[in-house]
Amino acid sequence: MTQIKSIWKGFGLCLAISIPCWFLGNLFPIVGGPVFGILAGMLITLFLKDKSRLQDGITFTSKKILQYAVVLLGFGMNLSVILETGKQSLPIILGTISTSLIIAFVLHKALRIPGKISTLVGIGSSICGGSAIAATAPVIDANDEEVAQSISVIFFFNMLAALLFPTLGTFLGFSTTSGEAFGIFAGTAVNDTSSVTAAASTWDSLYGLGSATLDKAVTVKLTRTLAIIPITLVLAFVRAHKSKSTGNQVKLSSVFPMFILYFVIASVITTITSSLGVPVEFFSPLKSLSKFFITLAMSAVGLNTNIVKLVKTGSKPLVLGFCCWIGITTVTLSLQHILEIW
Repeated sequence: MTQIKSIWKGFGLCLAISIPCWFLGNLFPIVGGPVFGILAGMLITLFLKDKSRLQDGITFTSKKILQYAVVLLGFGMNLSVILETGKQSLPIILGTISTSLIIAFVLHKALRIPGKISTLVGIGSSICGGSAIAATAPVIDANDEEVAQSISVIFFFNMLAALLFPTLGTFLGFSTTSGEAFGIFAGTAVNDTSSVTAAASTWDSLYGLGSATLDKAVTVKLTRTLAIIPITLVLAFVRAHKSKSTGNQVKLSSVFPMFILYFVIASVITTITSSLGVPVEFFSPLKSLSKFFITLAMSAVGLNTNIVKLVKTGSKPLVLGFCCWIGITTVTLSLQHILEIW
């Protein structure tokens, strides 16, 4: 009861911000609710002189609600279907993730970009945007400003990809009678689900393919999302090992991402129930709630973010995001060509 009293005001403010942002995200999916939430939170916090009574609730929303969102994301994962239809794209997915992480590490050293921002941008670019950042941030103990900066970078290149990739696909000569080539391209080179959907749907509309491209792209995208599991587990082990070597020991149990375990359990539940004949649509409300929770958490992240500082320190992460974006796109196209997908 005491905890509820301490968090309800801050949580209520985050909820009030996130509801209109959620609807705006549905109206403008290329931007998405989480980005509207961050922007609204950053603007509103400029007018809040004293956040002390709100801070507990804001912190709870930005940390715990973000983890709940990742758990609920698991209810959209039918593992058997994803692994069966997504295995064709697996070499490309592994290539793009490796490329993005290597670029992030190299530029972290070369440009002296903060390690946590480099990690979040590298993982967000290569796996699934905001969802990957939501899963990774608690494991590496990233603060809200680092999360906001990473989400902002990811959003910018996400939007560019959704707008430019259909034209690029036409220029490169992707098949216009099948959605396979562009579907794999969109599913591996665009990171956020809303932007993957936007790019694939545009291709379907341009060439009258129904939903063939969209179905392929979303399946590939969901296959990428599974990479959240090994990535977060590895990061947890690395953090525990580093703390031991510096003498400031952190137990693995304290940084182990339990919410990822619950994410896996949710995925297994979906897989088993689907095999027993339960329609996929049964879990749609939980998937929608997951997306809303991300918007809710990002509103809290915005409230904890200094927009002036974000603008002043944003150039290097933007360069990192650009390099990851170009690297991922190049590797995707190269491997698709080698595998004779286009």
